[in-house]
Amino acid sequence: MSTYLTILGFNSAIPTVNSAPTAQFLEMEERAFLIDCGEGTQVQLRKAKARFSKINHIFISHLHGDHCFGLPGLIASFRLLGRETPLHIYGPKGIKEMLETIFRITETHKGFELVYHELESKKSVKIFEDSRIEVFTIPLNHRIYCNGYLFREKVKERHLNMKEIAKYPEIETCDYHNLKLGKDFILNDGYVLKNEVLTTEPSKSVSYAFCSDTRYHESILPIIENVDVLYHEATFLHELKDMADYTGHTTALEAARIARKANVGKLILGHFSNRYHDLNVFTDEAREVFANTFLPKALEAVKIG
Repeated sequence: MSTYLTILGFNSAIPTVNSAPTAQFLEMEERAFLIDCGEGTQVQLRKAKARFSKINHIFISHLHGDHCFGLPGLIASFRLLGRETPLHIYGPKGIKEMLETIFRITETHKGFELVYHELESKKSVKIFEDSRIEVFTIPLNHRIYCNGYLFREKVKERHLNMKEIAKYPEIETCDYHNLKLGKDFILNDGYVLKNEVLTTEPSKSVSYAFCSDTRYHESILPIIENVDVLYHEATFLHELKDMADYTGHTTALEAARIARKANVGKLILGHFSNRYHDLNVFTDEAREVFANTFLPKALEAVKIG
């Protein structure tokens, strides 16, 4: 299965007529993840025709409003749509208190289980894993506790070489699973058929790193090294580096330096200050350091890998 990223919103702080605060919809290995949930996210999900009823895991980077104020409304809509399956929410400690207080005061009855995974570690930790995917935190350096997230496919199953397998009647359909996992096959006479003869290399696993609000922070480099796509905030141009440092943000030039040093495949910038009307100035600056830099396109599904 292919991996697709839909950027629902990418501007900083204040929504505009043509753009929304941070939110992303990631489809990976038939799983659907929501990353951040700024104001209006559920409207953007509708516009993108995203299968948001399939979202079972939501990852919130930090508790500034432009990254989480859309969450109570989305959860309320899930209830109205008849959701029954549990919803897992990952975010900084305090996110449970914030949401449950809103639900209590507004007398919002959820109708399904919310499973909170509150985060406090300042080191990268694995917070989600199933048979196909792993998700790790990326500790960032913002004004308040903040994490990015690394989504990584596990090594995929090998492909069957059916032309070679057909030469050995002893290999039955029930053996295919073990072959895909890389195991050799032993014939009845004891001869060992090496797996690399019966299978071919698996498809490449892909990875995606989301780096929300943060100052320039080289400690993330080992975590995001060699990812296929990196989304990194770039609130200001480098001429306003002092303001970026003061407010806990990154410049386009600095984001490009991170991408180059981490040897990522592609860099997508985001979280732009509303002071800039022509966003091309961000790629102009970043491409001086990292050529494969792009602006986000709202509601466009981008294939990763």
